[in-house]
Order: sequence, then C-alpha cells, then structure tokens
Amino acid sequence: MKRRTISITVDNKPGVLTRVATLFRRRNYNIESLTVGATENPAISRMTIVVEGDQRIIEQVTKQLHKLIDVIKVVDISEERAVERELVLVKVKADTQTRAEIMQIVDIFRARIVDIGRSSLIIESTGDTVKIDAIEDSLRPFGIIELVRTGKIAMVRGTGK
Repeated sequence: MKRRTISITVDNKPGVLTRVATLFRRRNYNIESLTVGATENPAISRMTIVVEGDQRIIEQVTKQLHKLIDVIKVVDISEERAVERELVLVKVKADTQTRAEIMQIVDIFRARIVDIGRSSLIIESTGDTVKIDAIEDSLRPFGIIELVRTGKIAMVRGTGK
C-alpha cells in the first residue's frame, strides 16, 4: 500500500464533490486529504485527492471516476514530476520568554506570523508535506493550541496538459 495523489478535473457544479467522495466511501477507501478549487476556467474545478492503495486499487477507482458524468479527466500524478504544496495554520502558546525562540523557528522555515495574542501566536506556512510535518514537530514542544492543514494541492511540471 502506497500513498497515491489523484488529480481530477470536474465540472464546477453542486453535488460533484459528494459523488466523488461517495465513490471512495462505497469502496471503503479512506481519503487522506482532499482539496477542491476553481481552475483558470470558472466552469471547471480541480480536486486533488490523496489516498492509500496499490496500483490495482487506484486503477479500479480511476475507471469508476471516469464513469461519473461531471468528471472530465482523472490522472494519477503520484509518479509524475509535480509541484506539491500544503498550507498550515498553527496556534502555539507563546509567552514573553518563548516568543523569540518561536520567531527563530518561523524564520528558519520561511513561515509567517499572521496573528499575535497575549499568550499565543498564529503561524502560517506553506510547503511540501515534509516541510509542514517538520514545522509542526518543531512547534509542538511550545504547546500547540490549534492546528489546521489544507491537504495537498499538486500540479505536474512542464508545459503539457
């Protein structure tokens, strides 16, 4: 079993996300992350789904996805050269003694402080999954109050479609 990244281009209509997610649920495949957003064409959205499975499972899911009416294109980009990013917001405990140390970590990861409270900071970071995991691990000793991650978005490198 291996993590696979599937890029799905769909019509931007109500209910499409539900139909795609239901397809995975009916086959008992857990979606590890799912992001959806408009593309350069407002009538079309792109879903990036990360799921764990072997090649046979992914081929089966891909065939089923192609049968859905609003699905335009399905591509397993796991083996492609791609640019992949996630976004994380982390609210971390930060008193006057620890702020300087946290700010050093933020600088090292090229992250940003987007909110300052009396006893906390909210940090924003983007990067690949490894970077996001690393900044999360670095901030954990200070006390993470709240954390939210977007899930992966990805685009194949190069000029071809």
